[in-house]
Amino acid sequence: MRILAINPGSTSTKIAVYTDEHCDFVEVVRHRREELAPFARIADQYDFRLQMVKKALTDRGIRVSDLAAVVGRGGPLKPISGGVYAVNDLMCEDLRRGVQAEHASNLGGLLARGLAEPEGLPAFIVNPVSVDEMEDVARITGIPEIPRRSLFHALNLKAVARRVAADQNWPYEKMTLVMAHLGGGISIGVQTGGRMIDVENPNDDGPFSPERAGSVPSNGLVKLCFSGRYSQDEIKKMLAGNGGLVAHLGTSDVREVEQRLEQGDEKAGLVYEAMIYQIAKAIGAMATVVCGRVDAVVLTGGIAYSARLTDAIRKRVEFIAPVLIYPGEDEMQALAEGGLRALRGEEEVREYR
Repeated sequence: MRILAINPGSTSTKIAVYTDEHCDFVEVVRHRREELAPFARIADQYDFRLQMVKKALTDRGIRVSDLAAVVGRGGPLKPISGGVYAVNDLMCEDLRRGVQAEHASNLGGLLARGLAEPEGLPAFIVNPVSVDEMEDVARITGIPEIPRRSLFHALNLKAVARRVAADQNWPYEKMTLVMAHLGGGISIGVQTGGRMIDVENPNDDGPFSPERAGSVPSNGLVKLCFSGRYSQDEIKKMLAGNGGLVAHLGTSDVREVEQRLEQGDEKAGLVYEAMIYQIAKAIGAMATVVCGRVDAVVLTGGIAYSARLTDAIRKRVEFIAPVLIYPGEDEMQALAEGGLRALRGEEEVREYR
């Protein structure tokens, strides 16, 4: 079975065609900023991007009619359980209006349906960032108006959990994992019974990361907000985009930070160690959610390629459970795998309500 996976980014649309589990090709269709400038909203880019994707497929000799399904990256929809979802009218409406946020990934389901529907093919999304399987107790904060929200790197973490189950020969629904997606943002959660029952939203809390501030002292944040020195947008950028390593060291590249500490940069070494410290601390906190009964701690994401970083985390957390490393975040493969499970009847296709 051939599946087309589509992953829209802010200035690109990545496409890939898989034949069963084999990747035939991956292509990144670039969009110049001046081409996107006329569109007031992300949803307005739909026709432009659709034509660009069609042209890329034609240039590759791929006919949509020869595919079995089209799978798009899921945007920040309303809170839903994890799984594979058929793209329906309500989902498209929520994606167009950006029900939780304006984000390029909102185009994933729209493009999937725009390509699939004329050919009578199914269109799916898989584990969008708004997957919400948190226990109610995990949502409560000390301010009733500000509950904790489940927004995280669900696509990668859910796919990696399945790979762990296959590699270890563990039943997916019966294993308990503390998982850390280590990238520009860091998501740390605990999955048990096939559900991510608690998770740190990388935009709101948890450890600081290459680009995000993570949890910060609330009184200090309030003072910054009312200091008159910063606009709301500037504060938001401090929290996500210009926070973490960027704020301290002027770079989000962990490789560069490691080079600097090798050269004796004491500040780089301290900030790097602080990020590892906070990651390990959050992993330990998640282990308490399941009373320490953890089958494995799993580290994944782009910066999990750093053996120096993962070894440092391992030293702090391996008392909890064995530490497994799955570096990278192969989103295209995760999308294709979800589509295959749906087509093969291995996973029930859910309806977005």
